[in-house]
Amino acid sequence: MPAPLLHQVALRADDLVRATEFWSSTLGATPIARFDPPGLSFLWLGGTRLLLDRGAPSGLVYLRVESVRREVERLRTEGVVIETEPHVIFTDTDGTFGEAGVDEWMAFVRDSEGNLVGLASREPIPD
Repeated sequence: MPAPLLHQVALRADDLVRATEFWSSTLGATPIARFDPPGLSFLWLGGTRLLLDRGAPSGLVYLRVESVRREVERLRTEGVVIETEPHVIFTDTDGTFGEAGVDEWMAFVRDSEGNLVGLASREPIPD
């Protein structure tokens, strides 16, 4: 049996307009639909549906980006709160999580609703 695919992620959003604007304009997600009431906004995020929901618990989403360092600098210019600066969390010399010979970088930012968002990239180990 094949592994299931990630279908949808939900995050708490007290202000649907503000949250939808953040996820679409700042992070590039594509809005699908908003239903208010009951307080739901749907967006496409890299082939997975993102649900912004007034009633959802706070969550943690990790986004794969090309370069964590460049993305954090871009988000900083947008006024996004940088919770944890870019850093190498794992050097994958043997291919444990994919291609061997790469550093896995990570940083954390806050979305407009205060949800923590992880940014991750896999970049060649410098010589």
